[in-house]
Amino acid sequence: MPLIGTIGMTSWPDGIFSSQLIEALFAHGAINVDTPLDEDQIQPASLDMRLGTKAFRVRSSFLPGPNHSVAERIEDLKLHEIDLRDGAVLERGCIYLVPLLEHLKLPENVGASANPKSSTGRLDIFTRVICDKARAFDMIPDGYSGPLYLEVSPRTFPILARKGSRLTQMRFRKGQTRLSIDEHKALHQSQTLVFDPNTEVANGVSLSIDLMGTGRDGLIGFRSKRHTPVVDVDEKNALEVLDFWDPLFNRGRTDMILDPDEFYILVSRESVHVPPDFAAEMLPFDHTVGEFRVHYAGFFDPGFGHDAAGGKGSRAVLEVRSHEVPFLLDHGQTIGRLIYERMAERPRMLYGTELGSNYQAQSLKLSKHFLPFGNLR
Repeated sequence: MPLIGTIGMTSWPDGIFSSQLIEALFAHGAINVDTPLDEDQIQPASLDMRLGTKAFRVRSSFLPGPNHSVAERIEDLKLHEIDLRDGAVLERGCIYLVPLLEHLKLPENVGASANPKSSTGRLDIFTRVICDKARAFDMIPDGYSGPLYLEVSPRTFPILARKGSRLTQMRFRKGQTRLSIDEHKALHQSQTLVFDPNTEVANGVSLSIDLMGTGRDGLIGFRSKRHTPVVDVDEKNALEVLDFWDPLFNRGRTDMILDPDEFYILVSRESVHVPPDFAAEMLPFDHTVGEFRVHYAGFFDPGFGHDAAGGKGSRAVLEVRSHEVPFLLDHGQTIGRLIYERMAERPRMLYGTELGSNYQAQSLKLSKHFLPFGNLR
């Protein structure tokens, strides 16, 4: 893997870091690893983070706060320790803290944020990165130096994970990266962020839900089953869909009630596009559109849905879980927002066919662990 060593520690450019700049962080010792990097671990605008050798089952989730390390909190809350070197089952409904193989020594003006990988979100695995003295989940302050931990809580399926399993990803950034309302509008005018003239582009791109299933034999989504076999998070194209999911079809109605504590895979009505010089993030919860979470895995890489990368617009697959009460969804109802951010530079490779990306040009699609279902793309 080529490394860039010419960028000084005080001259990092503003924006979301590309794959080249992430390589440069490694070259300068800002990211350190306990074992060599996987060949495909660096993505166009993020770094996949790997589980370490052990997991701690803990009594509760927590933030360490300004006066404590994560290790101190684990010592207070742990129930038992699990060896991950040969793999172990993490049970649904339990909370685990796993030290990651990667640790940081960031420049003083560079910070980071984390999000579950797409396949993690589509399995309803709730993950959050925690660092020492943290006041917030998934947020790494500028100049942080120290270890990283991943909170892992399988919500629907028991999972088999091991040292090196990649459940979360991290973006590095410098400065103010989010576009303003006017900048979102201008970018949409010049490069078309969403392929629907009726969709609002203001503070990001508003996305709505597809409950018609046109072109998919009326298939509109999937609802998870409750008592299933274990999912090996590192095994692709191995599981029968109907062992884990109930398919949902359009039965002549344009609405659907979300049941509390049920997990759904649905899809946006609109196709979206992330231009090569930008990245995007789906807001996971917006109380203004309903009491439900619409996305666990929020990062959209440069080139997602981009024509030159084999996309021509891609639907946003949504991991939906209603909070507390049943909630009625209508076809075309606004369900979330996609916020765009500037890249510090264009990545060497875009999300798409060159990387073997699993979800480019997608419509409704389950995670990579499952065998194809009918004519589903």
